[in-house]
Amino acid sequence: MTILVIKHSALGDMILALPLFRAIRAHHPGERIVLLTTAPYVELTRASGCFDAIWTDSRPKLWQPGALLRLARLLRSEDFSRIYDLQGSQRTRRIYYRLMGSPRDRWVGNAAGCRHHIPDPVEPVHIAEHRRRQLALVGIPDPGLPDLSFLTADTGRYGLPPRYALLVPGGAPHRPAKRWPATAFAAMASHLAGRGITPVLIGQRAEQQAIDAITAACPAAVSLLGQTSVAELAALARSAALAVGNDTGPMHIIAAAGCPSLVLYSAESDPRKVSPRGDWVRLLQRPTLETLSAADAIAALPPPRGG
Repeated sequence: MTILVIKHSALGDMILALPLFRAIRAHHPGERIVLLTTAPYVELTRASGCFDAIWTDSRPKLWQPGALLRLARLLRSEDFSRIYDLQGSQRTRRIYYRLMGSPRDRWVGNAAGCRHHIPDPVEPVHIAEHRRRQLALVGIPDPGLPDLSFLTADTGRYGLPPRYALLVPGGAPHRPAKRWPATAFAAMASHLAGRGITPVLIGQRAEQQAIDAITAACPAAVSLLGQTSVAELAALARSAALAVGNDTGPMHIIAAAGCPSLVLYSAESDPRKVSPRGDWVRLLQRPTLETLSAADAIAALPPPRGG
């Protein structure tokens, strides 16, 4: 018996999908489980230990018949007893469903005509709840919250003080409206430093300008620009007093690691649909993040570890 799980998605969605992978693995003990995903998530999903094989999907276009043919051959190379479509996109529910010969009785998802069908929600529903309902169609119980205990790393090389907070001022480069201004992050960093909590800035090269501005305004801040892997970020989050960041993938990792977190949203995204989960997570939204004052964000901070 071989099971196929389809999940492409962005980093935050992949973190939210980890409990689904774990639940599918538990539901199919001893069976071979294959994941079809995209290249950025191979390492993370392999480390989860939930899959026997991981196939990389280049997501070929309709005008790339050769690539589509190769994908079709791959998808038909094994006789899957069940297919879990955890992406539910136009691509997977239409193209991939047809490439696999419309496997009606084996498909669990939103493809028209499949036996285990879950319709797309009309009202805003968190993606984790929607996927929970999807798995319930075939008797898989509530998968719960993400567990990143499989991600371990030695972060001693950073030489951080015992009490620090993670600040994540970046986000998708093509969606600047999802970013709180660097000046506001600098004010937050200064506030934390005044409380004896060292601000530690997380980001990639695209965030260099913002991080440089924050460290210039708050010399107590420590920049780890471009240095942290996914596993290191999870390890740092386990020891951090708290975290503040935009609606971006790293905040999903940090929150899933159990760090008290404040996640900031503009009208560009809907936290009712996709957001980190847990009693230790607080969400704060404004129509535009330029209107969110540092004072309001400070007032919304979760209680830090250690008081």
